[in-house]
Amino acid sequence: MSGGGRRLVVEADGGSRGNPGPAGYGAVVMDADSGDVLAETAEFIGRATNNVAEYRGLIAGLLAARTVDPAASVRVRMDSKLVVEQMSGRWKIKHPDMRPLATEARGVFPNGAVSYEWIPRSRNGHADRLANEAMDAGGRGESWRPPESGAGSAAPGGRAGAAAPAATDAETASPVPAVGWGGDPGTATTFVLLRHGETELTPQKRFSGSGADPGLSAAGRRQAAAAAVHLADRGTVRAVVTSPAARCRETAEAVAAAVGVEARVEDDFREADFGAWEGLTFEEVRERHPDDLDAWLRSPEACPTGGGESFAAVARRVAVARDRAMARFAGRTVLVVSHVTPIKSLVRLALGAPPEAMFRMELSAASLSAVAHYADGSASVRLLNDTSHLR
Repeated sequence: MSGGGRRLVVEADGGSRGNPGPAGYGAVVMDADSGDVLAETAEFIGRATNNVAEYRGLIAGLLAARTVDPAASVRVRMDSKLVVEQMSGRWKIKHPDMRPLATEARGVFPNGAVSYEWIPRSRNGHADRLANEAMDAGGRGESWRPPESGAGSAAPGGRAGAAAPAATDAETASPVPAVGWGGDPGTATTFVLLRHGETELTPQKRFSGSGADPGLSAAGRRQAAAAAVHLADRGTVRAVVTSPAARCRETAEAVAAAVGVEARVEDDFREADFGAWEGLTFEEVRERHPDDLDAWLRSPEACPTGGGESFAAVARRVAVARDRAMARFAGRTVLVVSHVTPIKSLVRLALGAPPEAMFRMELSAASLSAVAHYADGSASVRLLNDTSHLR
């Protein structure tokens, strides 16, 4: 194992109470020689499987170790045989939802700096406790914070994921919505979804993803102001979350000022990366990259030319961002200022619709849509592409 810095140990765990169900992860970074705890991290990630939570714990632990020493050599210890064997290269990663997580984990440190060791569940108690603390906090609608009592506090609630058998590699992080009308689902967390106002590229119908960052045009600023007045008059928005793109932040800040809250940036609500298609019209892409475009229209896993991002990848990260917002703002109305692909993805996931439904939705600049989510996993689409406030 290479590395010119200190020797670190990362112990990580993740679990799901339902599999899939409310999920979280925990990780601890220790000095390999002294055993001193150098960092702890944990997070509630919403609805996911055990496998996804375990990989997320691994990634978080590696990122924490990199913060301690980017030149370190790292020994990862986990009680997930699946993750250890896959990351060691001895088992193939069969499910496409696991592959991007493994790729992300491999990219944290240089090749050769990280090795993996399976340990029994009984020896992974620290990370297990953190994962359970994160899930408990998420159940209360709170974010995990290190307890004042420090690393020695008792584990609440038993082992992470103890309520369900271990997930297989075939399982995904996709939510499984409840169906039917039985029972009281409780108070909804409502997402009001606002597409940003126009930019100079919008009327030209050019691909404008995370690789481009145009600001609002004069027309877009008028649209943002109109949306702000409309939402302030309704008086229901209690939080504003926005993509980091300038066009979204400008739109979000107008609304946030009107409703009296601060806009929070959430990177996972950014637009898809359209690769080499950025700035082109659909017809220009058809002329230059016909095979790639046809594949993109047929398969949610296909990527735009030049290393762009697939619809499936966008849906995965948007679902995680949604679940984080649900945990933070449970029972409240949240304005999410985002882009065409993330907003359509949120609507599609709420409907339980197939990926091709993305092409059957219209989403105008500065339009409003709304989705309500309940604690039992059910969801209701209440509005789509409303532009009445712009007239």
